[in-house]
Amino acid sequence: MTTTAESVSKIIIETLLENPRVPRNISPESKIIEDLEFDSLAVMNFVMEIEDKLDVSVPLDHLTDVRTIHDLAEAIVSLK
Repeated sequence: MTTTAESVSKIIIETLLENPRVPRNISPESKIIEDLEFDSLAVMNFVMEIEDKLDVSVPLDHLTDVRTIHDLAEAIVSLK
């Protein structure tokens, strides 16, 4: 199975939608902090949840340029 940013974005969105506090109208271009209203702790907790789900470890330096769900998906794909 080929892992693409699109497939990882879908998994991220599905995981986000499990949380009733997350807006329902999210897309790969949704901004994690601005649109989802995540603070730094929520971002780190969510990244850890995605790491567990996808069996990957995302170094903190890979998160510096992550702004959107798609950015996070691309960072994960680059590590697989």
